[in-house]
Amino acid sequence: MSNQIDTAFVQAYKNNIEVGFQQKGSRLRPYVRVETQNAEYDFYDRVTSTAAVKVTSRHGDTPLISTPHDRRRCQLVDYDWADLIDRNDRLRMLADPTSAYTTNAIFALGRSMDDEIISAASGTAYSGKTGSTSTTFDTTNNRIAANYVESGGATASNLTIGKLRKARQILDAAEAAEDGEALILALTSNQIQSLLRTTEITSSDYNTVKALVNGEVDTFMGFKFVRTERLTKSGNNRTCLAWARNGLLLGMAQDIMVDVGPRRDKRNSTQVYVCASFGATRMWESKVVEILCDETV
Repeated sequence: MSNQIDTAFVQAYKNNIEVGFQQKGSRLRPYVRVETQNAEYDFYDRVTSTAAVKVTSRHGDTPLISTPHDRRRCQLVDYDWADLIDRNDRLRMLADPTSAYTTNAIFALGRSMDDEIISAASGTAYSGKTGSTSTTFDTTNNRIAANYVESGGATASNLTIGKLRKARQILDAAEAAEDGEALILALTSNQIQSLLRTTEITSSDYNTVKALVNGEVDTFMGFKFVRTERLTKSGNNRTCLAWARNGLLLGMAQDIMVDVGPRRDKRNSTQVYVCASFGATRMWESKVVEILCDETV
């Protein structure tokens, strides 16, 4: 229960409640595959590529090509949020806090949704008939090291044009963006500023990145840029993520639900309760790339 609500008691100069600065809900949900899920575990079948057989003789046997089948498991996670507004406190307030509390809660659950997506992007995925086979992220082929330099050097860097080119090359080589599928790049404000400082950037690139900073455009080098400050960081290295839309899946069992009503057991205090149930998984290793960025550079 909130014990700081008395700060909003009626005063002559204050008649509304401000919601603190924060990421307002999920920023990544629009850029992943979203499916309705009705069980704690759901399975999404996959078919991988095959090769045709060259015909080298007349009246030969018909070749039988075994199509590889696989599946991915997505596990739901339940989230909820609640707070109480005391009846007497509400009477002393000029503004009704219910709306602000609800907004705050919805934002919190949206951020949790992004956390699940980020965790699934390069975390362990579960495959096989029963979803019991652990599939780790391909750090050998799909991770760009913090010290990656196109010329072969080994100097740690933040986000550079060279790293973006490498990420695009990895995704293109895997045919990750077939049929015009969107490519997404999740990064923080630190990486956008780094692009403005990089010495390899051209004047036209600089103008585009400057427009990114100003919010005038949101694409660069074929990537849809999505800024989020929730990307994981280990030591000095921030892990930025590039992916094709169908590379990540978000299973939704229950979208964000809001319930506001009196709690009889709490002297009719108003309870704001918000909950949701969702989970995420990586569908294809080849469609996700990690870009390690040294934020001290």
